[in-house]
Amino acid sequence: MTIEEKVAKIKEDLDFFEDELQKYEYVIDLGKKLDSLEDEYKTPENIVHGCTSQVWLVGEEKEGNLYFKGTSDAIIVKGLIYIILEIFSGEKIETLKNVNMDIVYELGLSEVITPNRQSGVIGMIKKIKELAQKA
Repeated sequence: MTIEEKVAKIKEDLDFFEDELQKYEYVIDLGKKLDSLEDEYKTPENIVHGCTSQVWLVGEEKEGNLYFKGTSDAIIVKGLIYIILEIFSGEKIETLKNVNMDIVYELGLSEVITPNRQSGVIGMIKKIKELAQKA
């Protein structure tokens, strides 16, 4: 499945809910499915800049693809991380280097999360692009 197809699927899931509160609760529920991140990865170099809360994101290369893990100290942000990882984890490094930063708008998250959280999502995508550049 391409990144665009993954985004369309998540947007379709979010659009299922009629009001913002239901979408918000859905994103929180997604965060509960996020795999835990070991404390050894909660280091300054793994911090995502631009987020209101603390967010850690790490990548691991396997056969030309990057796989990500992450977490946050905020429950809603864990849900956002889950969404971002669903979209980007496992993609080819070259694909990740050229990711469109407007994905937050394509998902329609602007009606669910604050502008500060939106900039945090953009920060996560920037971090993913950085990790792809370094791989």
